[in-house]
Amino acid sequence: MRPRPRTPAFPARGRGPSRAAGLLLAGVLTAGVATGCGGAAQGGGAAKEAARATPGAAGVGDPYFPRLGNGGYDVRHYDLDLAYDPATARLTGTAGIAARATQDLSAFNLDLTGLTVTSVTVDGRRAPVTRVGGELTVRPGTALRKGADFRTVVRYTGRPRTLTDADGSREGWLRTPDGAVALGQPAGSATWFPGNHHPSDKATYRLAVTVPRGLAAVSNGEPAAAPKPAPAPVPGKTTYEWRTTQPMASYLATLAIGRYRTTAARTPDGLPVHSAVRGTADGPTDRLPEVLAWAERRFGPYPFSSTGVIVDPAVDAGYALETQNRPFFGSGTLDLATLVHELAHQWYGNSVSPESWRDMWLNEGFATYAEWLYGEDTEGTPVSRRFATAYADDRNWAFPPAAPPGAADISGAPVYERGAMVLHQVRRAVGDRVFFGILRDWAAAHRHGNASTADFTAFVERRAGGRDLSALWQAWLYGEGRPEAGR
Repeated sequence: MRPRPRTPAFPARGRGPSRAAGLLLAGVLTAGVATGCGGAAQGGGAAKEAARATPGAAGVGDPYFPRLGNGGYDVRHYDLDLAYDPATARLTGTAGIAARATQDLSAFNLDLTGLTVTSVTVDGRRAPVTRVGGELTVRPGTALRKGADFRTVVRYTGRPRTLTDADGSREGWLRTPDGAVALGQPAGSATWFPGNHHPSDKATYRLAVTVPRGLAAVSNGEPAAAPKPAPAPVPGKTTYEWRTTQPMASYLATLAIGRYRTTAARTPDGLPVHSAVRGTADGPTDRLPEVLAWAERRFGPYPFSSTGVIVDPAVDAGYALETQNRPFFGSGTLDLATLVHELAHQWYGNSVSPESWRDMWLNEGFATYAEWLYGEDTEGTPVSRRFATAYADDRNWAFPPAAPPGAADISGAPVYERGAMVLHQVRRAVGDRVFFGILRDWAAAHRHGNASTADFTAFVERRAGGRDLSALWQAWLYGEGRPEAGR
């Protein structure tokens, strides 16, 4: 994600508008209703099994969004079949969720904001479900044993919501004149499909979406096949199918529907490039292969099987977002600095995802430092100059980057630029050879996984030969106020 700029990233380049994730003002924890969906009677054996089983937690206990995500299971794959009619703004969906129980489960939760659930099955048997706000509680007819694989199918319909965060930015389902764009940081993905919506539970995806003929539908991953006419009884429609085979956190899932100019190409190294642009608003997207080649030299092999962008000036969300392998750029957000930032996230944030939203600086501090490095490598602007400018900005000292005071602060200025200053202090402490090895090896060690701030500080100290860097962490990562620049 790219916040509002304060200083140029490198000479003669503009910057995009702001984005700071915050507490949702509506939709996540509203009063709910109960929805009965049937269920099977339990026999004696099932009753004994149920006596051992307990419900999964209604949230993973994230320090800022405790009700996001759910306990008791691990999602392996989402299989989404959707249909959207822009004229009525109505979405109809069937979500198949393949998961594995991590405890004996008598019930489990799914996150879904708005939308009407019409039926739920677990392993083909109808299951009763109750609802309180954004939480669905599903009770399978037979308790699920720890380690068991199971498949939940949720059928639902309705008009997906746009969520407004505390800072006024918007996420979720954003309507456009001819379609919509779905953006999910931190909780917006729950507005268009049910799931375990916390970055700690990553999964693969298949998404098929049927839209009126003449519109395109673009998502993450690669197209499974050429667009095809939808089968009867929906003539005049087209179905697009996309597959994401590398694990993805649900907040990075996207779907863009509209009159896009779509292109398919390859980088000089043969990486597929799938992009969608509304009108002629390309900006610097032709430099994507060049930026990716630079990033691979700095950060290691690109972690995904394709790349590309979605550019839609009709979406005035106020930010760009690093949606996995296909970053999204809305109105006024596409410039070279932001392209560098969002592509760097493919390593830091997308492949290596935060363990919790408290670890957001591992996303944004790294992507901001990538901008500084790109300016140093290609524009002749030393990172030290960018560091000095950030150091002089009082806004970067409002709170420690590894300890934002609340959910409204997880994308605040210190998370981005003070986070980047932490990395520069590490570089000063360990030297360039070790530091650039850390950047590459951190991305490799946690490829397609999750990591915390504690994981990172321990990793750095090991790579620094066991040096105790606690004074650095305390001053720059956790400390209140502005440390001396030489420390």
